[in-house]
Amino acid sequence: MAISATDAADRVDQLIVLTERLTELIALDAQAFEQRRPQDAAANLEETSRLANIYRHESARVRANPHLIAGAPLAQRTRLIRATEAFDAVLARQGRALEAAKTVTEGIVKAIAEEVASKRATGAGYGQGGVAAPAASPTSITLNKRA
Repeated sequence: MAISATDAADRVDQLIVLTERLTELIALDAQAFEQRRPQDAAANLEETSRLANIYRHESARVRANPHLIAGAPLAQRTRLIRATEAFDAVLARQGRALEAAKTVTEGIVKAIAEEVASKRATGAGYGQGGVAAPAASPTSITLNKRA
């Protein structure tokens, strides 16, 4: 899906609305991750994905053909620049929130794996010739949605 604009001013207006809505959605997602409620981010996933694809497509079009927005008034183009700067800031915030969530998740998985490995190592039997069998090496665990 692409923006259907009648002129440069209309295109810039639509890009501003698109950018501001996408900024709002991503800010909500970042807030959900910061509050350790990633399930809340799923509520807007479909709309965020759809708008992100439109944004990606339209920004590529404007980069390839700057004349698409060149005829818009300077004040309007400045407003688009400010909306884009706000969008970039929210993307950076979301990136930090996702990185923090990833670090926490990896720590939890590591702690679970270490606990499982420590439980497996206890009660090792004897091997051939009455010598204690070496402890089994820790193995990774896999979580499956179907399990």
